[in-house]
Amino acid sequence: MSQTLSPERVRADIAELLDCEPAEIAPGEDLFDLGLDSVRIMTLVQRWRAAGATELEFPDLAEQPELGHWTELLTGRAA
Repeated sequence: MSQTLSPERVRADIAELLDCEPAEIAPGEDLFDLGLDSVRIMTLVQRWRAAGATELEFPDLAEQPELGHWTELLTGRAA
């Protein structure tokens, strides 16, 4: 979806909002279980749109809240 987003940046942006280390987030873990909520997802949507993922919408992330899915969606690569 975006050429400017990398798997490392996606992971780091999520970790920043969860106040944890990027390595603590497993690719298949449910991000809602880690404390991510709809307000934080909207923050990520806005941040990643600004970084080039202009087609990104809230449901793209909320329907499958996993690092691996989001990374593939945004970068076309594995987490």
